Amino acid sequence: MKNLMCASALVITLASGQGLVAADSTPLLARWDGPFGGVPPFDQVQVDQFKPAFDVAIEAYRAEIRAIAENPASPTFENTIAELERSGRMLDRVKTVYDVWSSTMSTAEFRQVEQLMEPKLAALRDEVFQNEKLFRRIEAIYQSPDKSKLTPEQQRLVWFHYTNFVRAGAKLDPAGKARVAEINQRLATLYTTFSQNLLADEEEYATVISDSKDLEGLPESFRAAAAAEAKSRGQEGKWVIANTRSSVEQFLTYSTRRALREQVWRQFVSRGDHPGPRDNKPIITEILKLRAERAKLLGYPTHAHWRLENQMAKTPDRAMELMQAVWKPAIARVREEVADMQRIADAEGANIKIEPWDYRYYAEKVRKAKYDLDENEIKPYLQLDKLREAMFWAAGQIYGFKFAPVTGVPVCHPDVNVWEVKDANDRHVALFYFDPYARPGKRSGAWMNAYRNQEKFEREITPLISNNSNFMKSAPGEPVLVSWDDAKTLFHEFGHALHGLSSDVNYPSLSGTSVPRDYVELPSQINERWLSTPEVLNRFALHYKTGQPMPPALIERIDKAAKFNQGFATTEFLASALIDMKIHLAGEQTIDPAAFEREELAKLGMPSEIVMRHRLPHFAHVFADEGYSAGYYSYLWADTLTADAAEAFKEAAGFYDKTVANKFKQHILSKGNTIDPAEAYRAFRGRDAGIAALMRDRGFPVPDGAN
Repeated sequence: MKNLMCASALVITLASGQGLVAADSTPLLARWDGPFGGVPPFDQVQVDQFKPAFDVAIEAYRAEIRAIAENPASPTFENTIAELERSGRMLDRVKTVYDVWSSTMSTAEFRQVEQLMEPKLAALRDEVFQNEKLFRRIEAIYQSPDKSKLTPEQQRLVWFHYTNFVRAGAKLDPAGKARVAEINQRLATLYTTFSQNLLADEEEYATVISDSKDLEGLPESFRAAAAAEAKSRGQEGKWVIANTRSSVEQFLTYSTRRALREQVWRQFVSRGDHPGPRDNKPIITEILKLRAERAKLLGYPTHAHWRLENQMAKTPDRAMELMQAVWKPAIARVREEVADMQRIADAEGANIKIEPWDYRYYAEKVRKAKYDLDENEIKPYLQLDKLREAMFWAAGQIYGFKFAPVTGVPVCHPDVNVWEVKDANDRHVALFYFDPYARPGKRSGAWMNAYRNQEKFEREITPLISNNSNFMKSAPGEPVLVSWDDAKTLFHEFGHALHGLSSDVNYPSLSGTSVPRDYVELPSQINERWLSTPEVLNRFALHYKTGQPMPPALIERIDKAAKFNQGFATTEFLASALIDMKIHLAGEQTIDPAAFEREELAKLGMPSEIVMRHRLPHFAHVFADEGYSAGYYSYLWADTLTADAAEAFKEAAGFYDKTVANKFKQHILSKGNTIDPAEAYRAFRGRDAGIAALMRDRGFPVPDGAN
């Protein structure tokens, strides 16, 4: 509800289950105070505060919307669009903290609040978007010839609000509006249940190892982390392989115990797919039905057409064209990778056929054989704390940012640390919150979040940005060592953070990462490139025992192996993206998710040695909210831009070229959604991006005529 729920100084009281609640009686409703423009009062929050706080904030927001819609004066940018930007700030504050609890601090008590509030919040969104008087005011401004007198950013903001209202059903008749609202409320409940089922499976299922012999092949750092995880679960003296990606993928890479690899793999890929009350497949079926019905009501052939209309791709056909162009060379490369692995397995006398739980294990053996490169050789140099320092250093070199730790800022959990961000002129830019470790109640994966977006609408408001990961804590006194892939993910999410930190726009609705999905991944994906630069590795890839930097010969081998295993990496992602698009192009037919996944993958020629990176029952990107629904392709679309943008740096003086970096910050990072993304990219690059750089980057053949 961001952008339609932003803040008033109203103090409202209303009856709640706990009596009258005043806007200043709970930290959730109060204006954020303290230094840095105010910060969320995470340390004062109790779960039982959320519902009464929402009750007050929702009524305050309704009053603001009513005042805008019923203003007797003729609609103008100032009395309608600008007022929308001012509205809902109290509700936005409550929702910000609520979202942090949902993603990182969820408990059984909080999940009950979610089940109650999500339908109410969905109903409120529809109440606003379906407000006839409000829409007519926005429409009048959008169609007025005086619109041309507005600044380009103001014109973009008018377009933004108008199109959002239309796409949400503002032009429907009363019956259509009522049905869309009903669908949205039901979807809100289904998304919450899907997410909670997935979290429960990630928390409940784990592999417990009692015999130290079953640790064979695992690095010492991983063993220590598994022992610490066991201790935290009350099983001291054992080792626990948590059902999270960062834990599972390491186990699959190193463990020599094939039966255990299969067990851990099956447990991970079956999240959300267990028969019983937590089975997500029936939820998916209903979600798809409702999305298809809503799309028809709104005038679109399918949910995919509705979702892509305002994205860079514009249509599902364009997204599918890109994915299919990459799919064939990707699975052809998989066949080569599997053949290499099978030869090693045969030479070892393993007497097996490569299966999905073998892929990472034997890929490491192939990497060792082809490039004399072993992940175990790299990992001792990849300390989590040093990598975080590396991210900060690189951002300073290319964009002029400075990071200094601060204390006394409230956080939601002791694991969270905070830094003040300044620019090259020592001007305060933002606060950066870092929450790196897995824990009960925290969803899996890694992500960026903005607690507050940058704006200059009425006064300078600086952003509050967080990065969140799920690393397993090490034994006391030991550093957390991460894999190369996890190190890339750190830099990836920090790229999103830099997008938020660099924002320089006036209106909050257009700020930071509030851009199309298939564009938002450009800043994150290109930031991964700085990890592998010698400048970063020489300074921060320090051996955790000796303190010595990574040897130049090892850096050279990493560089030579950069395109290694691209068949696997591309195929597991692209399978998920293709199935996501196909299932949303299926329209109103009733979908059996298990059968659809199985049959469509067979049609695609999915290699049997690989599974989708996100199988449908745990595809939170797509079914835990609207998020990346019919939009998981976005990573590939943005990577087409990323590969081309990376070549701009290479064509200059490299990744630390200040001229190119300044252009990237000026035209991409700072602009938010104030300009059409295609125009923004052309302003940076001087032309559109083609597919050729993407194919070169992955080591795939470049199609004839591609640019």
